[in-house]
Amino acid sequence: MSKRDYYEILGVSKGATDDEIRKAYRKLARKYHPDVNKAADAEKKFKEVKEAYEVLSDPQKRASYDQFGHEGPGAGFGGGGFGGAGTGFDTDFGFGDIFDMFFGGGRRNNPNAPRQGADLEFRLQIEFKDAIFGKNVDVVIPRTEKCDQCRGTGAKPGTHPETCSVCHGSGQAEMVQNTPFGRIVNRRICHACNGSGKIIREKCPACRGSGNVKQKKKINVKIPAGIHEGAQLRVSGEGEPGINGGPPGDLYITIFIKPHDFFRREGDDLVCELPITFGQAALGDEVIVPTLNGRARLKVPAGTQTGTEFRLQGKGVPRMRGYGEGDLRVKVRVVTPTKLTEEQKEALRNFSRLCGEYINNEQSGGNFFDKMKQAFRGD
Repeated sequence: MSKRDYYEILGVSKGATDDEIRKAYRKLARKYHPDVNKAADAEKKFKEVKEAYEVLSDPQKRASYDQFGHEGPGAGFGGGGFGGAGTGFDTDFGFGDIFDMFFGGGRRNNPNAPRQGADLEFRLQIEFKDAIFGKNVDVVIPRTEKCDQCRGTGAKPGTHPETCSVCHGSGQAEMVQNTPFGRIVNRRICHACNGSGKIIREKCPACRGSGNVKQKKKINVKIPAGIHEGAQLRVSGEGEPGINGGPPGDLYITIFIKPHDFFRREGDDLVCELPITFGQAALGDEVIVPTLNGRARLKVPAGTQTGTEFRLQGKGVPRMRGYGEGDLRVKVRVVTPTKLTEEQKEALRNFSRLCGEYINNEQSGGNFFDKMKQAFRGD
């Protein structure tokens, strides 16, 4: 039974370069490897691909095949079963390539692959009112920017980076080893260019050859109404620049809110404490309550006690997720006067008598605290 043409198996022309043959082999080897492809004919096709590559990747074997075909002096090379002529493993894959075949990490070993830039975080402290009503603020972010003098090339103005002569711009250097198990290619980052594929003979004085400089950039940020303490705002594309043409990272702004002298926040509600007099609490009154956007009237019914809470609907914090606003909760505190005139004291004594209250400090038995002491002593 006649064999298929090796060039046809790899899907390349007879004038294909070594690089084209290598790429075709890698693609087909990944496709038909028995550990990846469970089809019934996968192993057979993998052997065909491998045999074709063993011949076409070797200059002497390829020349003999081009001249004599399968029946030439080199007949039988590469035909020793699964691994070739008696070898259990023959491939110019590096160990990283084998790992990539099974785990899909094909690009991660390429130092020149585009990578996204790093994210940045900025902590912003805002006023209490700005968190409630929202505001546009300017923040100044220190970050890496492309060097203006060399336009990111890293080379001195008027010069250009050169292609690395060691790795020919690939960023990877290859070391070939012939072993009893076949030929192994070990790929490492090129020591001459550190994986960049470029050599800079004269470095830019501004960025010292890095192509980037640290700068401060002003960014306008919209603070939404009703934002909470510790919330993060994401500004897309304002992080560090990408590497090798990759996209930039993002900027995350963490919000911290200054406390207010009068109000505190509980969820979407505002809470405050309102002092009222004894007379207002006892007789009832209509009082003025401050809010963050003006004043409101609150009716205090007669007989109100300290700690009573009243709710003013819609006077709280705008809801970020949903419609409407929270409420303003007003807790009243009855203030006891500390400095009274004799006339005021007498009026309170008369009030206490009318209420049936017993004013201890007016009795001969001593004041209230003296009687408390006697009670504990058992007198």
